[in-house]
Amino acid sequence: MPTFDMDPYDGDENNYMPQEDDWDRDMLLDPAWEKQQRKTFTAWCNSHLRKAGTQIENIEEDFRDGLKLMLLLEVISGERLAKPERGKMRVHKISNVNKALHYITSKGVKLVSIGAEETSAKEGLLLWCQRKTAPYKNVNIQNFHISWKDGLGFCALIHRHRPELIDYGKLRKDDPMTNLNTAFDVAEKYLDIPKMLDAEDIVGTARPDEKAIMTYVSSFYHAFSGAQKAETAANRICKVLAVNQENEQLMEDYEKLASDLLEWIRRTIPWLENRAPENTMQAMQQKLEDFRDYRRQHKPPKVQEKCQLEINFNTLQTKLRLSNRPAFMPSEGKMVSDVSNAWGGLEGAEKGYEEWLLNEIRRLERLDHLAEKFRQKAAIHETWTEGKEVMLQARDFETASLSEIKALLKKHEAFESDLAAHQDRVEQIAAIAQELNELDYYDSPSVNARCQNICDQWDALGALTQKRSEALQRTEKLLETIDQLYLEFAKRAAPFNNWMEGAMEDLQDTFIVHTIEEIQGLSTAHEQFKATLPDADKERGAILGIHNEIAKIVATYHVNMAGTNPYTTINPQDINAKWDKVRQLVPQRDQALIEEHARQQNNERLRRQFANQANVIGPWIQTKMEEIGRISIEMHGTLEDQLTHLRQYEKNIVNYKPKIDQLEETHQLIQEHIRVGWEQLLTTIARTINEIENQILTRDAKGISQDQMNEFRASFNHFDRKKTGMMEAEDFKTCLISLGYNMGEAEFSRIMSIVDPNRVGVVTFQAFIDFMSRETADTDTADQVMASFKVLAGDKNYILADELRRELPPDQAEYCIARMAPYAGPDAIPGALDYMSFSTALYGESDL
Repeated sequence: MPTFDMDPYDGDENNYMPQEDDWDRDMLLDPAWEKQQRKTFTAWCNSHLRKAGTQIENIEEDFRDGLKLMLLLEVISGERLAKPERGKMRVHKISNVNKALHYITSKGVKLVSIGAEETSAKEGLLLWCQRKTAPYKNVNIQNFHISWKDGLGFCALIHRHRPELIDYGKLRKDDPMTNLNTAFDVAEKYLDIPKMLDAEDIVGTARPDEKAIMTYVSSFYHAFSGAQKAETAANRICKVLAVNQENEQLMEDYEKLASDLLEWIRRTIPWLENRAPENTMQAMQQKLEDFRDYRRQHKPPKVQEKCQLEINFNTLQTKLRLSNRPAFMPSEGKMVSDVSNAWGGLEGAEKGYEEWLLNEIRRLERLDHLAEKFRQKAAIHETWTEGKEVMLQARDFETASLSEIKALLKKHEAFESDLAAHQDRVEQIAAIAQELNELDYYDSPSVNARCQNICDQWDALGALTQKRSEALQRTEKLLETIDQLYLEFAKRAAPFNNWMEGAMEDLQDTFIVHTIEEIQGLSTAHEQFKATLPDADKERGAILGIHNEIAKIVATYHVNMAGTNPYTTINPQDINAKWDKVRQLVPQRDQALIEEHARQQNNERLRRQFANQANVIGPWIQTKMEEIGRISIEMHGTLEDQLTHLRQYEKNIVNYKPKIDQLEETHQLIQEHIRVGWEQLLTTIARTINEIENQILTRDAKGISQDQMNEFRASFNHFDRKKTGMMEAEDFKTCLISLGYNMGEAEFSRIMSIVDPNRVGVVTFQAFIDFMSRETADTDTADQVMASFKVLAGDKNYILADELRRELPPDQAEYCIARMAPYAGPDAIPGALDYMSFSTALYGESDL
């Protein structure tokens, strides 16, 4: 439903109509000013009433009966009002006036003065005048009063749009009367713009009436705002067909690129999902190196292909949208979203594969360490058990003297203590073997066999020990002599000897650490061990003191002990030798821990070096991302200049890659988030370049000049008042007025539904440029192409092959002939072709 607006602009905010409600009380007291206002309003009314074949001479008289007032409202609104009263009586006239007023109030119109809500229309009209008159010397439009006094502004507007009507070069700034009369006469005679002002009134006034000037200028705005260039029918058809052929090739290219990329992903994912473990560290390291080669060499080209696929898809959709074609729908399974989903699966498999690789390497490291530890403990235990079965099976007690049997019994007790002390080592060996089994150690069978032998031998030793103990105890009842000192020596020497063996084992034990904290923990434990050495040395002295006491007793009492301790094989020489060995191993352990600590410090330095490099590269990438975001809004010059600048920017980013490689050399595994940022930066600059390329496509496809593109950018930047890269709705409305658009609220709502389909309330630059390219360029539609074919067909409803060959280039003529269906209308003749269905098919409205 068309709207009716009795505000000071007719039909929309751009056509100013003065009203008495707007007149200042003081101005009403000025008869000359009031006469001018009535004259302007009368001319405005007649500019509409002439469409109905009538006019008025005197406002008060001609509107008194309400008939012409109702007619004026119908012309302005495009609607039919209630049937007027035709009687001559006063009641009939009042009824007609009331019908007009009722219609006005029914539309919600308030007869008020110009308020703030009209400011944007005034600004837009002023900007339109400034833009159109900018090339003309001596014209400087800054307002709607004194800027128009010399008449050159009116003449410039006419010459800009119809240069054949005025010889602008002969006009003089010091002859305003001639300039104004020339402009007013030409406008009324050739442009159908009623003469609303007199030159004498403008020249003779210090400050011409602003509202009257705005009303008159708005008439020029309406007369010129709808001018469009048209191309010939054949050129339009050729362009449409060329666009269709090019788009078909782009669709084929997209399909092939998507198929190739999806096939690569399909082949790659099974490799990444293969979790078959290797038995050796070398084999797993090779798998890790293969994965790094994939990340460094094989995947980056595919990242670029995926980005290029998205760019190609967006470019194709832009071309289709610019040529009024339906959006491209790829084959099933080949949508951009399908590729993105497949890519997400690929990266998920990557993450799982990398985690598995690292866990496997850690597992193998742990296995190697455990296997070596198992071999060391098993060898020590096997050495200790040598000859123990023979000793336990000996029958020496049968011929022993009483003192000898006593000695054998005590010796056996000492052995049992030693045996118990070795129980912990046997349990450790079994625990290590169990852990190797749980971690799937490849050589578990041999480990299990060795462990089983140790356990079987240990059980046999236990049984033999029990059997010998029972035999000695039976014999013990027959023997009473006990050499307490030898027994005391044996009891204390055995655990001390075992402690020294354990200490030597611990001091020679290998270790694997990965952090400073771990090596510091080992160092702390070692320092605690060293703190026990003084007490151990005291115990050694005490044990050696017992032996010395035995020797003294033997020497004193001439005991026949054959010079050896009957209860233990441990002698002072062994204790001293092992003690010396322990003392030698302590500084060796010190040195090993110091060297490992230094190595871990070096590793920590490398990690800090990596962090420092990453802290430089990370913010650099973020800074470049922000700069790219500003480039697309702030760059000036031609699109080609902008594209060249962006490509140089891209080159600088690529040249930064050696720093990424240097960071990667510092650490092989932690760099991935930097590489991801790097890939995102490359993708962002590529997409920004693509946006400029799409703007070039838009410009070239629609025949938009570089000046027009610059004007669009300048207009957008001017009305992007908050400098956010987006225009508010009201600012966009003012911008359209400044560019020459003539619309009411309904038309503006239609435009907003195009540029802001989600009703966010703002207009982006891309949405603005798309809209302007459609509005300012000679866009093609199915109806336009159909009309062009009708021109070539001589206004017939069908076209012949000969006519197509005569009017179009050969390849495009044959393209049409091969795809046009036979015409089946009642006026058909042999060979008639249906250009109407062909035209709609070009735009996806039917099938070719």
